[in-house]
Amino acid sequence: MTTQTANKINGFDAAALKQVIRDVADDPSKAKVRFGVTTRWTGGTKSSTRVAGYEIGGQRVPRDFSIEIDEPYELLGDNTQPNPQEMLMAAFNACMLVGYVAGASVQGVRLDSLEIETEGELDLRGFLGINASVKPGYDEIHYVVRIKGNGSREQFEDIHQTVMASSPNRWNIANPIKLTSELVVG
Repeated sequence: MTTQTANKINGFDAAALKQVIRDVADDPSKAKVRFGVTTRWTGGTKSSTRVAGYEIGGQRVPRDFSIEIDEPYELLGDNTQPNPQEMLMAAFNACMLVGYVAGASVQGVRLDSLEIETEGELDLRGFLGINASVKPGYDEIHYVVRIKGNGSREQFEDIHQTVMASSPNRWNIANPIKLTSELVVG
């Protein structure tokens, strides 16, 4: 269930968001946010990703998180953690979820529940290198947003359209991104 206080609705401080928007509009140097992680192999199909911090407006903000990943037994893992595809979808959903909560809160809409269900189908022949004409990624990712609250259908549709236009992870999955790489051996 959601809570509402003088400064928060849905556990989200809409006034603080509006202040961030004003600050960034007044000083575009505050708009730059740089995220980065380091992933280390821990044996078999397992990895551990370290989140040590990020930069916002040119300032480093320390953080300390670890994200563990594994594969299911059927993909030769030990089934101890979510796999990379599940983590991709979790990050996709979580990014959009923040947008729905923020949009609802800014509009004064109290949320009772919010759920995003996402799925996609891969063909392992691409990943396993069996068939070069089969791509290793998704042809389509489908998601369903289930949202309830005291908002009107029109308010929820407006929030939905805003999230689809502004969610960074939705944009990143829906659009090509230039990737650069560097290999360091030894």
